[in-house]
Amino acid sequence: MRRANVRTEHEAAALVAASLRPDNTDSMTTTVDGDYVATEIERETTGGLHATVDDYVVNLTVAETVAQTAHTYRNHE
Repeated sequence: MRRANVRTEHEAAALVAASLRPDNTDSMTTTVDGDYVATEIERETTGGLHATVDDYVVNLTVAETVAQTAHTYRNHE
């Protein structure tokens, strides 16, 4: 079994994590620890792990962008 742990810092970590969870597969677990989102990914093969981490990073980038936009929008109301 192959594993990767991805830990990233965000101003709105809970919002980012909530945005990521619907796209998680059964091989992924996402948690929040303060300002950090931590995701553990476990796959049978290195290629499968690589593909899943790659997809996760794309989803993470989108989630962070949405969270920043929402935060900016709320502060300008």
